[in-house]
Amino acid sequence: MRYKLLIAYDGTDFSGWQIQPHAPSVAQALQDALDHLFNESVVVVGASRTDAGVHALGQVAAFSSKIELQPERMKKVLNDVLPSSILIRSVEIVSDAFHPIYGVASKIYGYHFFTERPLPCLSRYGWYQPYPVDMQLLREALNVFVGTHDFRSFCTGDQMAMGTVRTIDAIELQYYKRYGAWQIKFTGPGFLRHMIRRIVGAAFDVAARRKFTVEDLRVVLAAKDPRQTLYNAPGQGLCLYRISYKNDLTLTDDSK
Repeated sequence: MRYKLLIAYDGTDFSGWQIQPHAPSVAQALQDALDHLFNESVVVVGASRTDAGVHALGQVAAFSSKIELQPERMKKVLNDVLPSSILIRSVEIVSDAFHPIYGVASKIYGYHFFTERPLPCLSRYGWYQPYPVDMQLLREALNVFVGTHDFRSFCTGDQMAMGTVRTIDAIELQYYKRYGAWQIKFTGPGFLRHMIRRIVGAAFDVAARRKFTVEDLRVVLAAKDPRQTLYNAPGQGLCLYRISYKNDLTLTDDSK
C-alpha cells in the first residue's frame, strides 16, 4: 500500500526535515513512529527538505507498506505517539506511482517578520526586525526576484549540479494585525535550498539595513555567484504552507 501524509510541524527543536546521523529531524521522528506502528522498517520521502528551525503546515510525504490500515485510524495512532511538535493532518491511500517530489504544480512558503517585539508565544515563528523597514522599498526589492531567473547567487552549493534556474510566480507582502506579523508569501513550482531565506535577507539589506540598493540586488542576481555576502534570514521565520500537485485539486490554501 502507498500512503500519502499531510504534515504540520514546529521546526524549532529539529535540525530540519532530512534525517541526520547525530541530530533530531522531523523525518526521523516520523519514521520511528511508523516503524512502531507497522512493526517493519519504513522509508519516508518528503516533498521539501526544510532546514533547521523551519516550520510547516503543509509538508507532503509518502511511504509504502505491505500492511493496509484505514487512513483515519493510522492518523490517530500516529498523532498519539508523535511528539506534540508534529501533527499528521491527513492520511490518504494513493497510487503506487505517487511520489511527493514529482508532479508538483506549486509550493507556497510564507516568511514572517515582526517590526515590533512579538508576544513570546509568537517569537519562534518570525524574525524580529529592530531596524525601521521601508515597506515600499521592501516590495521593490522582492519584485526583483519574480519571474524565471538563474538563482545561483541565492542558493547553497549542494544543489548546483541539478541546475539553479527557478521560477517565482508571485511574491506578496501582507500584514496580519491580529498577530502583529508581516508575511512575505512566495509562490512557485520549486525553490532551491536557502533560496527564500537568502532572498529575504537580501531584501532586508535594502529595505531595513540600507546597506544595498535595489539595483545592487539585480547585479548580484545577474552575477550568478553563490559567494555573495548578502544576509541569510534565519530559519525560524519560514513556513511551508502548501504543496499542490498537477493532478490534485483537493488541498486547501492555509497561507492566511
